[in-house]
Amino acid sequence: MARLERAPAIATRDSFNKPSPRNDNATSRKSAAERRFVERRREILRWLALSAVAGAVNTGAFLACQRFVSHVTGTATLIGSDVGRWGLMSEYSLVLVCFVAGAFASAFATDSGLTRSKPLWGLSMLGVVLILSGVAIGGALGAFSAFGGSVEQTSDFTLLSLLSFSMGLLNAGFARATKDGLRTTHLTGDATDVGVFAATAVLRLGDARKEALINAALRAGKLLVFIGGAATMAELAPRFGYLAFLVPAMATLAVSGSAIVRDITRLVTGDDELPEGERV
Repeated sequence: MARLERAPAIATRDSFNKPSPRNDNATSRKSAAERRFVERRREILRWLALSAVAGAVNTGAFLACQRFVSHVTGTATLIGSDVGRWGLMSEYSLVLVCFVAGAFASAFATDSGLTRSKPLWGLSMLGVVLILSGVAIGGALGAFSAFGGSVEQTSDFTLLSLLSFSMGLLNAGFARATKDGLRTTHLTGDATDVGVFAATAVLRLGDARKEALINAALRAGKLLVFIGGAATMAELAPRFGYLAFLVPAMATLAVSGSAIVRDITRLVTGDDELPEGERV
């Protein structure tokens, strides 16, 4: 019996419109790249906004009682310079410990999610909002010394400890949530990076130069927004006193409100799934 040959397939309009597997793969890669770009842009904007918050809180603390709280270099210096004056030394040590404790609490909350790959950083930001709001309201009600004095009473160190704890929460919370470990509360490393990346841009060509310039610009941008947050607080604090801390509190809520709601919902429902491509 003669073997029947299969007739060749007839090309139809549908077959022309149907995407090939190669096109599907290209589309998938493009979509993944677009999601990464959107995620990265959102991450950078939040990083800059929270850096401005840190600048505002640091200035608010300085105007309230002549001390900084968003980094520990100054506090560690005061601990060393107060050797022999054990009361002051222990109180400044407490402020330093509170920053570390804030970072510990943030890392504990962030990594205690249902999976470590999906951090609960919104809980840390909720803590920052509550502490700054509490400082604003408590200060207005007389819980601390008069705004604009120096560190003289136990209540002053209570204020510094609370603000230091909140900055530990802020710095560690966002750093743990971002792939690059972005820091928000201090600038020494970023100022150093501006110089390093600027030198790299001078010495390199092509893509390496472009990447170095982008990294230098981002670090310089962080310096500027930190200064901007400080300048804003410098204008508000003399007028509103402790209530000025409501501004960085509300700014933190605006930046991380969706993450706060998302993470509280995840804890309540036990659902650890994040929207596709979303980390922060």
